[in-house]
Amino acid sequence: MKLRRYKGNPILNPRRDDWESLEAYNPAAVYLDGKIHLLYRATGEYVEYVSRLGHAIFDENLNLVERFDEPCFTPNLELWEMSVEDARLTPLEGRLYMTYVITLTPCPPYSVRRRLGMPPRPQARTRISLAEVTWEVGRMSFQRLGVITPYGSNQRDTVLFPAKIGGRYAALHRPSAWVGPGYPTDTPGIWFAYLDDLPGRMYGHRLVMKSEQRWESRKIGAGPSPVKTDKGWLLIYHGVDQNRVYRAGAALLDLEEPWKVIARTPEPILEPEEEYERIGDVPDVVFPEGAVVIGDDLIVFYGGADVVCCAASVRLNEFVNYLLTQR
Repeated sequence: MKLRRYKGNPILNPRRDDWESLEAYNPAAVYLDGKIHLLYRATGEYVEYVSRLGHAIFDENLNLVERFDEPCFTPNLELWEMSVEDARLTPLEGRLYMTYVITLTPCPPYSVRRRLGMPPRPQARTRISLAEVTWEVGRMSFQRLGVITPYGSNQRDTVLFPAKIGGRYAALHRPSAWVGPGYPTDTPGIWFAYLDDLPGRMYGHRLVMKSEQRWESRKIGAGPSPVKTDKGWLLIYHGVDQNRVYRAGAALLDLEEPWKVIARTPEPILEPEEEYERIGDVPDVVFPEGAVVIGDDLIVFYGGADVVCCAASVRLNEFVNYLLTQR
């Protein structure tokens, strides 16, 4: 079963000649007061390759209502945030939280460096930080809460669960350094962890999923925060093959013990087919990062080729029932 692309894709393109002139992609999403808010990653130059977050608002039919001229969230150099990347948004206990990637070594992707004749990339060093987000009319406000991932684990793709698990905060994360001897996976996989607070220390780590199919053989990572259904936690994730093609898959996780996988799609639910997904700064990429439920529909927001923001949807109950046939 495949996601249906929105006919108006891409829903956001880069614009002007400043902080978002090159790339506007990988959007987090939240549904508030009848509107869909996207926080998307944006870049305006390749040399320092600093990412910032932009803010756009859509109605339920994905018509653009407002797009702000200035970034809503920028790196804080006092906290060694050289770049802020790939946010995820999670409503939890009446508050809204954002996880985001921070890095000391921002650098354009391989395809861009090759095209521009740039030197080799330094060893990537990434962590996940947490912020609380407040939406007031006309403005997003952020309170930084601090780093939540273990030191040296080299993290991306970290999302909070939108409800406590067994009375405890919980998250899915992707420690790229936790592979090989001593670990239950040879490629970067999706892990579960509790948190002792927000912010807090991660503990009780368990491997949830590792690469199984050829289309995800290089690595996998969580997309949006899991969606709670009566059949389990619905997780949309990305998988990367040996040719660096990014596709999307889905899994259903146990409600009480989310490290247990109930079902998982053997084939991708979305893969690069359209020009805006196949041609860009990183070709052949669909990267799911945001999701909202409106009525019967699950709308998934994703980055296309590391340049644009896109959307696709599916009937939520039909999709969960389909997943249950994949056990």
